[in-house]
Amino acid sequence: MEIWLAGPPLFGGAGQGSRQLIELMVAFGLTAVIGLEREIQGKSAGLRTQTIVGTSAALILLISKYGFADVLAPGAVILDPSRVAAQIVSGIGFLGAGLIITRRGAVHGLTTAAAIWECAAIGMAAGAGLLLLAVAVTVLHFVIVLGFTPLARRLTSRLSGSVRLHLIYQDGRGILHKVMQACDAHGWQLTALAADPPGAPRTDESRPAGPGEVGVAMTLSGAGVLRSTRVLATIDGVTAIDQLDDELE
Repeated sequence: MEIWLAGPPLFGGAGQGSRQLIELMVAFGLTAVIGLEREIQGKSAGLRTQTIVGTSAALILLISKYGFADVLAPGAVILDPSRVAAQIVSGIGFLGAGLIITRRGAVHGLTTAAAIWECAAIGMAAGAGLLLLAVAVTVLHFVIVLGFTPLARRLTSRLSGSVRLHLIYQDGRGILHKVMQACDAHGWQLTALAADPPGAPRTDESRPAGPGEVGVAMTLSGAGVLRSTRVLATIDGVTAIDQLDDELE
């Protein structure tokens, strides 16, 4: 008795050709470049995460395009090839939400969450065969993260802006009063101030206050406020000052 297996070949069937492999590799390469940039910046979702997201998104879109060809019948079974790909957007939204945290009233992780969403979009574009658009968005990513940050800092140094600082100073010497005087002299407004809980470890990169020291987190706003770290560091009794990055990703 001979048994014949119906259906397309296991390898090399529709949707499994060299074009699809190229699209997968393009998604892999482009999102790996973005992931490498995130890795260099010390963000939590770096090379591996971004590459996995982008390559997987490309694979899901290819499945949506070609994965159901064996069950389609003209006039009987008609499927929308975008139905599976559409779920990538909502699924990546949950992944990105897990990277966003709120610490001391500030939101962290937005850029990395957006980068994951971006990698998914690049992977989808590559999987759809829109290679030129995938490359263009990858280039624009570096324009945004490398070009916009210096521009924003330059504008903030000239225009009104805000900055979050963690300040450690020696207790009992009236240092905080001197800090407020320096801020007033430069026209900076104190919009938020919170003392570190006693004995609580810091959750960011700044060091905790030591014996005889007090740590506070403050938000300053005003023109040229980016110079505040240099100005306040010159005050006698200030032992450490760090600018808190709102993009701890």
